[in-house]
Amino acid sequence: MAHSITQKTDMTEGPLLGKIIRYSIPLIATGMLQLLYNAADTIVAGRYAPNGEAALGAVGSCGALINLIVNLFMGLSVGAGVCVAHDYGARKFDDVRRTVHTAVPTAAILGVIVSVFGFFMSETLLKWTGVQGNILQEAVPYMKAYMLGMPASMVYNYCATMLRSKGDTKHPLIFLSISGIANILLNLLMVIVFKMGAVGVGIATAVSTWLSMFLIIGFMLRSKGSMKLEFKLMRFHKDKFFAMLRFGIPAGLQGCVFSLSNVLIQSSINMLDAGCDFVVAGNAAAANIDGFIYIAMNSIYHAALTFVGQNVGAKKYHRIGRIMGACAATVGVIGITMSAAAVIFGRPLLSLYAPGNENAIAFGMIRMSIVSATYFLCGFMELGCGVMRGLGNSLVPMIVSVVGSCAFRIVWIYTVFAAFPTAQVLYLSYPFSWLLTAVAHFICSAIYLRIIKKRDALLNVEQDGAKQAVAAE
Repeated sequence: MAHSITQKTDMTEGPLLGKIIRYSIPLIATGMLQLLYNAADTIVAGRYAPNGEAALGAVGSCGALINLIVNLFMGLSVGAGVCVAHDYGARKFDDVRRTVHTAVPTAAILGVIVSVFGFFMSETLLKWTGVQGNILQEAVPYMKAYMLGMPASMVYNYCATMLRSKGDTKHPLIFLSISGIANILLNLLMVIVFKMGAVGVGIATAVSTWLSMFLIIGFMLRSKGSMKLEFKLMRFHKDKFFAMLRFGIPAGLQGCVFSLSNVLIQSSINMLDAGCDFVVAGNAAAANIDGFIYIAMNSIYHAALTFVGQNVGAKKYHRIGRIMGACAATVGVIGITMSAAAVIFGRPLLSLYAPGNENAIAFGMIRMSIVSATYFLCGFMELGCGVMRGLGNSLVPMIVSVVGSCAFRIVWIYTVFAAFPTAQVLYLSYPFSWLLTAVAHFICSAIYLRIIKKRDALLNVEQDGAKQAVAAE
């Protein structure tokens, strides 16, 4: 089957900056829409639930814990994306097809496992993280309802990651837009009409997630070429499955350890001021705003991974440095601009989540003055990680992230924060860990790029020697 490669979509030829921006804009829009829908969850819970403060705290408290549960398995989607990017760049379209038909059933099975575990362990896990009182009563049913959508979430994310690795960022945006509108409408119905509180938000999220899965699966069933999905072809191709594991398990473990450090920070927040609801609510609102900065910068991480991955597949290593430079400039502009805007407009933004709750707004501003103000550093950290994964090495960025960011935060909590147990000291662990990890990622990327260049040069010499030997015979 023929596959047309146009100048507009070919990541292995021509100018880079314009293509990176065109690739990233739908990703940014997708992420922003996702966060707007998440923000709708928290805003509806905080404004209209019968016990608004507790409902807002419940939705926020579950975030880090849910990420901890799902990140290991969701990390395998990174492995699927790297496989597709490398094979697509090398024009190995049959291999792309085999990855697709291995990844989808893998995602479905993992989604069911995570859903069952999370549903039945919700209350125990929430108690372990220090959630208590009214917030616990709202958080347990919310998390159980949320977990009902996990199989669909897993399948959608695997499919979306593979489409993006091929270069298609438009269709995941369309599907998310449709499901997100449904999410908002269901939020309002469940919370305002049926007075269901946080659990209504969880039900709305689960239903809209299933909708997004059906939309993306339907699209791939109708597609042509290497991304076409056929149920009869679904099976576990060992080479592709283990390639997904090789790239994906380190990414998943990294996400788990990151989430563990965030769960520890959330637990520390839960203990501040004897676990007052306004502390948890203020932190949840500020974290939701920070998410908008993160998702915009994280789109450049995905761009770096895909562009680097396709050029590695095409063995065009001379373009990697240019990709890194273009992505670094883009993430810097996005991160610094949005960080500044978040701090400047912090109070009115927080008031959307906790209207009239001055204590929650004041506590949220403490976080924003430290975390939001320096969030651009996180963008550089993510970019360095994406470059390394695109180069085909997922183990090194995991080690760097675990040591430079996660372990650093854990040590900070048990040393500096233990000595000075204030919110300001706790939040300072973020910018220091981001800076340390970003520098390490870029150093490792430069070293590893030199290694693979030398390795391929030696391989080419050996192949040329073999050809000459055959010709001499």
